[in-house]
Amino acid sequence: MDETAPSRPVILVIDDDPASLGLMDRELCRLGYIVRLAASGQTGLDILARGGIDLVLVDACMPGLDGWAVCERITADPLLSRLPVIFMTGLTETRHVLRAFESGAVDYVTKPFNIAEIAARLEIRLGAARRMAFAHAALDRAGRFFFALDRSGKLVWATPQAAELLHDIPDWPGLAETLARSATGATSGGILRRQALASHDLDFRIVGESAPDELLFKVERTVRNPASALQTAFNLSAREAEVLLWIARGKTSRDIAQILGISSRTIDKHTEQIYNKAGFSSRASAAAAAALHLDMRSARSIDT
Repeated sequence: MDETAPSRPVILVIDDDPASLGLMDRELCRLGYIVRLAASGQTGLDILARGGIDLVLVDACMPGLDGWAVCERITADPLLSRLPVIFMTGLTETRHVLRAFESGAVDYVTKPFNIAEIAARLEIRLGAARRMAFAHAALDRAGRFFFALDRSGKLVWATPQAAELLHDIPDWPGLAETLARSATGATSGGILRRQALASHDLDFRIVGESAPDELLFKVERTVRNPASALQTAFNLSAREAEVLLWIARGKTSRDIAQILGISSRTIDKHTEQIYNKAGFSSRASAAAAAALHLDMRSARSIDT
């Protein structure tokens, strides 16, 4: 079968027991999944960092990074937190089960494995993850980048674009705890915190509670010098970058000429140069490319 087929979920199995890895590889492939194997927690995290995984099956007891530590790393990483994690273990005491769920797992199966039971759980968890991913992607397409924290500052979920923005923050766990604390009593919609990064700022707004113990936030990216960013991205002159910025904001050549204090004919010449240098076929494609580069859907408040 073609392993590149998009309809086949990719399952990562992390277990230090070669026999368990062999069994899961054989049985999951038989069920139609694409399987990736890792014999240690760190190897599993390295595979996850490369992307393309839909669900993780992880053994609890392993040398080095055990299953709980792996699950906590996954949950804390904005780019990985959406992944469903299922524990595999011979431990059946309540405290072990609770610890698995507290670390971020969505399910728990015990050894010796019942493959039919695992298959059923995989389908349920993958189906739920697909539905959630679809909903989050729809929010992103609407320019609404949301994420949720519990009251301790632990990331519950994030839309894909929000996850990308959060991933760039050097001390994301510390900021998440600060946001959770600051949200108590804060006015909905107001800027709760502004985080300065190398080329842009991130504004965090509290939206409200999306569940009894779930705080909903919106993150917005603001480029400090958008014209300079476009100049670098598309190899333009400073004036051409200014023109492209106003094109991205929906202004006509006549509008731009009035704003910049030059003739409409000069604006048309700059526009032609922008098309030639950046390879744009039309005004619409230029506007779309510039807006995408600046994330203008999520940064309407860029200073002019």
